[in-house]
Amino acid sequence: MTLRGRGTGDDRSITHEWCPIERSLKDIGTNSALLLLREVFWGARRFEDLARKADITEQMAAIRLKQLVEAGILTKQPYQEPRQRTRYEYVLTSRGRELFPVIVSLIEFGLLLQGDSRRLELVHGDGCGASIASQVQCAQGHVVPLAHTEARITKKKH
Repeated sequence: MTLRGRGTGDDRSITHEWCPIERSLKDIGTNSALLLLREVFWGARRFEDLARKADITEQMAAIRLKQLVEAGILTKQPYQEPRQRTRYEYVLTSRGRELFPVIVSLIEFGLLLQGDSRRLELVHGDGCGASIASQVQCAQGHVVPLAHTEARITKKKH
């Protein structure tokens, strides 16, 4: 990948001003946040289930879930069991659903690292059954390899 534009030389001290990776990691860049998101993508919604399935402490789950809600990735929806107080479950927002290709890519990379031990297979449901694969493509629909990718840093439009 080629990086072009302002701040692309040897001095990257201003990277934090424009780097979308750094901005993304601010919201989802911890192990616990990603594990909670994994569980939400797999259907968990309630706090106790999320903390248990992600195998993190309730204190850490509370901190991370609050951050994910503040980032607009999750939203809290009230529910109430009979004769119980109102509680909240966590649901992906439209912004959170935009993370789906990222989650698929992380799963694919994890499978690559994992080798042939325990396998997880992502498939298209609805009777199709074909494997799901992430890929990078341009807005015209062409698959774009790393060597043909250019990142351009542009000035902010006022």
